[in-house]
Amino acid sequence: MQTATIFNHETVVLDGESFADCEFRSCRMIYSGGELPHFDSCRFDECEWKFEEAAIRTLGFLKLVWGVGGKAPVQAMIKEITGGGR
Repeated sequence: MQTATIFNHETVVLDGESFADCEFRSCRMIYSGGELPHFDSCRFDECEWKFEEAAIRTLGFLKLVWGVGGKAPVQAMIKEITGGGR
């Protein structure tokens, strides 16, 4: 676990990692679809979020579902993600 670390202009691979009280400044945050990262009291300033491998394929699948008429289920997922369904 990374604790109270300041990441500045770095590429940070997120899969399976844990961060507590960290700051990320202008970092490239990469998630590839593995084990979810854990963030506790972290701050993000002007970071770029990148999805690769399984994560980008999942986003591509959601785009496909949207494009073939599955807008409602994709919108329901977005609503759940953003807390709009509570």
